[in-house]
Amino acid sequence: MAVVSTPAIVLHAFPYGESSKIVRLATPGYGVLSAIAKGARRTKSKFGARLQPMSDGVAQLYIRSNRDLQTLAEFDVEHQRLALSHDVARYASAATLAELVLRFAPQEPHPEIFALLAVSLDRLADIRAEYLPAASLAALWSIVGALGFAPSLDGCALDGRSIEPGAADFSVADGGFICSRCAASRETSRLSGEDREILERFVLVADESAGSTGTVLEPRHAAAHRRLLSRFIRLHVAEDRKLHALTFWESLPWQDTL
Repeated sequence: MAVVSTPAIVLHAFPYGESSKIVRLATPGYGVLSAIAKGARRTKSKFGARLQPMSDGVAQLYIRSNRDLQTLAEFDVEHQRLALSHDVARYASAATLAELVLRFAPQEPHPEIFALLAVSLDRLADIRAEYLPAASLAALWSIVGALGFAPSLDGCALDGRSIEPGAADFSVADGGFICSRCAASRETSRLSGEDREILERFVLVADESAGSTGTVLEPRHAAAHRRLLSRFIRLHVAEDRKLHALTFWESLPWQDTL
């Protein structure tokens, strides 16, 4: 049994037995880990309130290579991101990011996903309210891409033809934009030139600027982009498995949070 110290983000935590918790941790060098925090629910537990979802810090773990459930010895918090818990829309966005990483991150270490998750959570906690809907979409599209499911934007997803500038047809079923010839026989979402540019910006920008585009979306446009992204995730990432955080995020009355 090895004792390791690693940066970690708490993705989920739930009670176990009478006094403990099971936590799911994202780490850069060990992937997503499940660990038991013994005694974490006791009044005088050394963990206290440290194991809140979306908190990050340094975890000390007892790792057994032949076990799925490891043991969490210590967790030293560096960022709790309390701002996320003070705003339903911020928390829902962060919880959806955590859900995607928890459910669909590869088993092998993937430090790029860990780094992107940390940056995205910081941004969602700090960004001004009017930019939050766009930042949430950008962060989620970035995670979708990091997981290996980025949509096809630079040519027709079916036959590779170039897409004319301006308004374009996006086919969720086919995983991206499709040309006008293919669109004649497919179910598509018709994006205006403006909405196409917004989507391309969300998907193609560098990770460091993904949530800081300064874009303010009108509620109608934001809702349409959320529906499109949610349908894409359910089909291509989740393969129609239920995602509770995503469902809640999509259904929020976002105009009330601005």
